[in-house]
Amino acid sequence: MASAPSKLYADDVSLLVVLLDANPFFWSASSLPFSKFISHVISFLNSVLLLNQLNQIVVIATGHNCCDYVYDSSSPASRSAGTGKLSALSVDLLEKLEEFVCRDEKLLKKEPEGSIASSLLSGSLSMALCYIQRVFRSGPRHPHPRILCLHGSQDGPEQYVAIMNAIFSAQRSMVPIDSCFIGAQNSAFLQQASYITGGVYLKPQLLEGTFQYLSTVFGTDLHSRGFLQLPKSVGVDFRASCFCHKKTIDMGYICSVCLSIFCKHHKKCSTCGSVFGQPHSEAASEPNKKRKAGDT
Repeated sequence: MASAPSKLYADDVSLLVVLLDANPFFWSASSLPFSKFISHVISFLNSVLLLNQLNQIVVIATGHNCCDYVYDSSSPASRSAGTGKLSALSVDLLEKLEEFVCRDEKLLKKEPEGSIASSLLSGSLSMALCYIQRVFRSGPRHPHPRILCLHGSQDGPEQYVAIMNAIFSAQRSMVPIDSCFIGAQNSAFLQQASYITGGVYLKPQLLEGTFQYLSTVFGTDLHSRGFLQLPKSVGVDFRASCFCHKKTIDMGYICSVCLSIFCKHHKKCSTCGSVFGQPHSEAASEPNKKRKAGDT
């Protein structure tokens, strides 16, 4: 579905959709306490609202099993707060975030042992894009939308297809995806998301200065970015995940009909049903060709 035509309030008015990683598996092993991280985030959100009275903020919590909206500055409750809007942000966000964490922990008890401790990034990205499309269709004028991913959990290869679909949808809608990754290793998914959509990917060196990183790099509107020297994407990991075992691979077999990727040769494509030829020595014949995972 094509994006709705949009008319902006002004160049400096923003709709910031924040995807907040609330995965208990990650925060239980993180050197930065979750409570301190949230204090940095709330200070950052307050500063964004102070930059322009027309700015809007939406926060989506991303857990291991679910994701949900935990704050919306355009909701009637937030608008009725008046001059106390900033303090209401803290109270409302913390209250709903606590409810979300408790709900996600209950779902964790039903998970089988040995599951990948990744966050449901594909779900939160889809919710963010749906909200933005709803804003596009809500009236003749709206703020300029952008998505900010505050994540630290490792990538879940099983979400590769859903995440890439969300990334290309954001690219078509001209919605940049910014990423602030606070985990130990870089996130290939978020690197690709920021690179493809024209956003900014940042991995802070000192987690104690998270607020400074957020306010300096991600606090400015999209128009003002043209006058700033922001971090550039270097060494983006374009590796894909195979469709059969959901693992990140360097080399694999690609179906020439539907472009599905497999780590091993199969007699038949599990996606489109195409019959593959038998591989000759180390290479596979058409329509199942062995290529680098980053090739198209």
